[in-house]
Amino acid sequence: MQKKYLTWGMMIILMLVIALIVVLYSLSTGELRIPLLKIPGILMHGEGGVEYTILHNIRLPRIVFGMAIGGALSLAGVILQGVYRNPLVEPYTLGISGGAAVGVALSIVFGIHLTHLINILPVSGFVGALTTTFLVYVLSLKQGKLLIHKMILTGVMISFIASSFMMFLLATTKAEDLHSIIFWIMGSLDETNSGLIYLSVVVSVVCLIASYLFIQPLNALRLGEEKARHLGINTDVAIKLLFLISSVLTGLCVSVAGIIGFVGLIIPQLVRLIIGNDFRILLIISFITGGAFLVFCDTIARTIISPNELPIGVITGIIGGSVFVVVLTRTKSISKLAG
Repeated sequence: MQKKYLTWGMMIILMLVIALIVVLYSLSTGELRIPLLKIPGILMHGEGGVEYTILHNIRLPRIVFGMAIGGALSLAGVILQGVYRNPLVEPYTLGISGGAAVGVALSIVFGIHLTHLINILPVSGFVGALTTTFLVYVLSLKQGKLLIHKMILTGVMISFIASSFMMFLLATTKAEDLHSIIFWIMGSLDETNSGLIYLSVVVSVVCLIASYLFIQPLNALRLGEEKARHLGINTDVAIKLLFLISSVLTGLCVSVAGIIGFVGLIIPQLVRLIIGNDFRILLIISFITGGAFLVFCDTIARTIISPNELPIGVITGIIGGSVFVVVLTRTKSISKLAG
């Protein structure tokens, strides 16, 4: 037992070191390259200079934002895959991203986003995501009981409906609105509102802590819902609360950063293959790995065609999709991915 905990501790330290390397690489890389050894001095004593402004006002907030969003998406993915015992479930499977996209698109089409009282696009996206979540939840209830498999199918169908409605909006909207909608859909970490960045960090960390209250149910659900009940787990309550945590995480991520695919799908699977299926270690490692992965992808997105910037969803899709195909071809049984 002590050996297991020692191994887990070493894995956490290793992932933190990798995340730190990614952060330092991202801080130093860009249109203006800044030597790593100069970064501490610039941040402590370089106030007012160009390099300080770039590090303090642009790159550092973007990295913090990326760690929060990547960690949140990966955490939502690992929770949902555990609840549904399905390796192909990700935060967007239940139609949450489709609802958020429709909310943002409607806000742009009707000109609501021009309101300067609040940052309306994230609010519209979050309302759309929560609306979809509520629909999936209500339609999956039968005599007060939440049916997991019905929820997946309902989410997929609502996602298709949302996608079709999005295509309708894209086909009928004005050219200038079309550009705004498409760029938002492809995802970006270029967020200048510090309040949204702080909110993302707080919500993602709070949800990580909250998820650790459900370690026993998550580990028991690996055996199936019926066996988990026999072990004394109130599966109905646990599944509902875990679904709520995942929905809040996904709704937040989509509303503030757009649709960033594959983070919540591939990261939990890779981590599971490396460290096993115990959620005591799976949650925290997935959170750290997801954050580091998204920051790395964002660094590529903003530098590969510098001074222009690619939507981060393009990079996560290419890298995540490629890794996913390799994992599938090298894994003898897809059940191993699900644990």
